[in-house]
Amino acid sequence: MGRILAIDYGKKRTGLAVTDPDRIIASPLETIATNKLEEFLVDYINKNDVDTIVIGYPKTMNNQPSGIVKQLNPFINRLRKIFNDIDIHLVDERFTSSIAQQAMIEGGMKKSERRKKENIDRISASLILQSYMKQTKNYSK
Repeated sequence: MGRILAIDYGKKRTGLAVTDPDRIIASPLETIATNKLEEFLVDYINKNDVDTIVIGYPKTMNNQPSGIVKQLNPFINRLRKIFNDIDIHLVDERFTSSIAQQAMIEGGMKKSERRKKENIDRISASLILQSYMKQTKNYSK
């Protein structure tokens, strides 16, 4: 069984999270400049056993795709071609940034660290991953 990799896609930066090999723990991995994302993913997946990719799919409050979907959908299509042997799933990512902010506060992270958007992106990716794991019973909390 391979790892699950989660992606919190953004126009400028993208947060990534990954499970351990046994799919028990979801951990923040990295924040990557979005224009370097495909290159990073190819390298990471070639070096690590990943068999599932989970992508946060942004929706508005009335359940419609948000504006960034115009950039996200072509990215998802490219990933499906590049990694045709890896399962790719979309997960509703509404509220992950605000939940990530709250988690950082509750975790005692200093205000200066909470202001760094790359921290929010990585933690948001972890929340997307945890949500997927709960849905698929890969995560028990």
